[in-house]
Amino acid sequence: MSDGPKKCAIIAVIGAPNAGKSSLVNRLVGAKVSIVTHKVQTTRARVRGVAIEGDAQLVFIDTPGIFAPRRRLDRAMVRAAWESLDGADAILMTIDAAEHAEPSLKSKSVADANAIIDVLKQRGVKTDLVVNKIDQLSKLKLLPLVQSLNETGVFSETWLVSAKDGDGVSALKAALAARAPEGPWMYPEDQLSDISDRLMAAEATREKIYLRLHEELPYQTAVETTKWGRTAKGELRIEQTIYVSRESHRPIVLGKGGQTLKALGSAARAELSALTGEPVHLFLEVKVKENWTDDPARYRDIGLDFVE
Repeated sequence: MSDGPKKCAIIAVIGAPNAGKSSLVNRLVGAKVSIVTHKVQTTRARVRGVAIEGDAQLVFIDTPGIFAPRRRLDRAMVRAAWESLDGADAILMTIDAAEHAEPSLKSKSVADANAIIDVLKQRGVKTDLVVNKIDQLSKLKLLPLVQSLNETGVFSETWLVSAKDGDGVSALKAALAARAPEGPWMYPEDQLSDISDRLMAAEATREKIYLRLHEELPYQTAVETTKWGRTAKGELRIEQTIYVSRESHRPIVLGKGGQTLKALGSAARAELSALTGEPVHLFLEVKVKENWTDDPARYRDIGLDFVE
């Protein structure tokens, strides 16, 4: 890094659910700051991932997927995603290349993405197009897709990337740094995210729940880190509560003889140990809290506004 003036840019990463936004942000930052699953609507909170590129600090806002909301939590997530555009120096509209290349499938994610493009056009917002998951698509299908998206007139730059293997990500990062305006850095050089330790731990456990129970358990699941401290030996000790909305969901999380909860705890503990760089003692309990999505406190915990 030179002794010249520093630069800083806030970059909002938006798109339909499951477009690969969290994977892209993690790849750009070079560390895992957002949870990633194959299920849609995994990201709930706005997570800021921080990367350094030369003299520029790039602050990426990983947003919830934008779709047609029905429930209160959905509405809060979509509002948070759109609000991330306010004050952003750059916007990255991320789309799933493989989904968009097969219009005959009438994918919901494609419909959601097209609705986002329509709103961006109405607002006249300068946006970069990031065509993600190019590793899943042949060039014969990729080029016509890029042409049709650019014909919308919404996008000023187009980037072809694979967040999975990193193709094209370095070029995107370098271009964003070159365009960043001069200004002081928002975060210390060694800080990778603005997410709190407690929320990071809760998100890690929620990721494991989604990965293991995606077929059995609906999305009405929340995780709260209730205690964060040290053992007598100085090792990290974390207690968490998994909230489900119905009594019938509780045995799904527990499993026979508590085996599912034990497996979830083991997977989450390994993840947290990797993230913190130290051994973690993790203790989980499952509670039923009907209508937890109507509790304003739950929204504050994950940085969302309670929507009436």
